[in-house]
Amino acid sequence: MNLSQEAWWAKAQEDENAVILDVRTEDECNEGIIPNAIAIDIYKGQGFIYKIEELDKSKNYYVYCKAGGRSAQACNIMNQLGFETTYNLLGGMMEWNGPVEMPL
Repeated sequence: MNLSQEAWWAKAQEDENAVILDVRTEDECNEGIIPNAIAIDIYKGQGFIYKIEELDKSKNYYVYCKAGGRSAQACNIMNQLGFETTYNLLGGMMEWNGPVEMPL
């Protein structure tokens, strides 16, 4: 499901089962990430699938990338793999005006 920034962030904050997932490249993540996000690069192909398969399918995933395209693709892949709840951030980091932290 595609959500606007406001709805995506508000829902993630209220959701005790929320996992924020960043599907950008390592270089993109080094420019800043949404706090508490897990980074799994969708460009890793099968490596991405392996990492996604390790996640808890009962959680609710709030997925983002740079502009919203890769995260929409990631949501579709996750849904095919049996994840019930995925939310795509429309506009991605390019339009994000919420909190950002630098990765460790």
